[in-house]
Amino acid sequence: MFRLPGAPAKDLCDSHLGTTRRDFLRVGGSGMLGLTLNQLFRAQASAESAGTTGGPGWGKAKSVILCYLQGGPSHLDLWDPKENVPSNVKSDFKAISTKIPGVNFTELLPRLATVNDKFTMIRSMSYTPNGLFNHTAAIYQMMTGYTTDKVSPSGQLEPPSPKDFPNFGSNIMRLKPSDVPMLPFVMLPRPLQESNVVGKAGTAGFLGKAFDPYTLYPDGDDMDMDKMSRIRIEDLQLRPDVFTVRLQRRARLRDSLEKQMPVLEKAVANYNLDEYYDRALNLIVSGRAREAFAIEQEPAALRDKYGRNTFGQSCLLARRLVEAGTKVVEVIWPKVANSDNHSWDVHTGLFTRMKEQSAPMLDNGLTSLIKDLDERGLLDSTLVVAVGEFGRSPVKGVSTSGNGNSPDGRDHWPYCYTAVVAGAGIKRGYVHGKSDNTGSAPAEDPVHPGELLATIYHAVGIAPDTIVHNHLNQPRELVKAQAVTKLFA
Repeated sequence: MFRLPGAPAKDLCDSHLGTTRRDFLRVGGSGMLGLTLNQLFRAQASAESAGTTGGPGWGKAKSVILCYLQGGPSHLDLWDPKENVPSNVKSDFKAISTKIPGVNFTELLPRLATVNDKFTMIRSMSYTPNGLFNHTAAIYQMMTGYTTDKVSPSGQLEPPSPKDFPNFGSNIMRLKPSDVPMLPFVMLPRPLQESNVVGKAGTAGFLGKAFDPYTLYPDGDDMDMDKMSRIRIEDLQLRPDVFTVRLQRRARLRDSLEKQMPVLEKAVANYNLDEYYDRALNLIVSGRAREAFAIEQEPAALRDKYGRNTFGQSCLLARRLVEAGTKVVEVIWPKVANSDNHSWDVHTGLFTRMKEQSAPMLDNGLTSLIKDLDERGLLDSTLVVAVGEFGRSPVKGVSTSGNGNSPDGRDHWPYCYTAVVAGAGIKRGYVHGKSDNTGSAPAEDPVHPGELLATIYHAVGIAPDTIVHNHLNQPRELVKAQAVTKLFA
């Protein structure tokens, strides 16, 4: 509601401070405007500035696409195969050569093998787990830069909480606000999840809901490969009863109020209320966001290259979103961890599941994304990261996490795994670090997930040690790690 005080500042203890913005204007939840994005833009404008730094790669990325391979893909069976090892370690898939001499993948990634001269591989991702080798705890660490201390004996965490550390996308959204009327942070095609814990590390946590991602979760279960063709974006209008015409009428109402209330307008002139409102309104009525989601506008041949499945079409949509101005897109692997079929959580049935389901989707989707961005000139300003929460155990059929494993299955393994990083000044055709003879541990240049996250912040021009304040107003660094600047050219 509006409230106009009597004499300016007479009700304040410190009357010399004058009338505050809150005294002159109170809008409860933006209800008068029918908008909640208005609040989002206000929060962006009041966010504290990030620290400054420099060095290779600093600020090269205008956008970030994270292909989050939830479930933990087997590095030994994809992009770090080993020869001259025992049969219970060696992959059942044969090794193939790649664009980089002496660097082999397995036969599961024939297309990626033709474009690895465009990206960097980190073959030395590694960390020592805090507690159980738990998907959700590892996801929380990767997405927020912090570990959690609430892991139950079953390995599950408590549900998402307003006290959680923010997802890195929320921090970027806050510290590097978008300058175009476009959704700044989008997560698709499903939430982060293990069993009944849904959305942990996928929210803005203590930053507040204004910095939550826009979530695009089409109807259909995880085996529905056509769900991206049924995208519904009606909620870009925010409320189903508020249509464009009504929003525009409300804009005219606001203008009328301003003309009739010059004192109010003068009082809030320094707070750019028109800018906040117009940015929110423009996002809704301009059609920019809705146009970005119109994936059917893409040529059929290109959609085929990405793969007519949930992951492939999500990668294509990620390209369309960054092209339209989205800052951060998180493509979550479309099969929940701790499950079967094309999940990367291959405790059993590794050979069939990876060969026939998960690997072809990854190979087509990620290859097409990198090539498409490069051909459009977008790779120079877009950081692409593909990584899981951990790798898989070198020895097949053994238990490392308390789970049962068949002779053709591999358990969780955080001590050594592989990440792919491309674009935004990242070296092309480079392999950073290496694993030992069995893929059990880094032989050189280990990279912690926190360091990878710090590298993402560095690439978008945010100092990893920038301070944010949690729900108790305690200062916290974005991440307690330094960027791996050796990854940049």
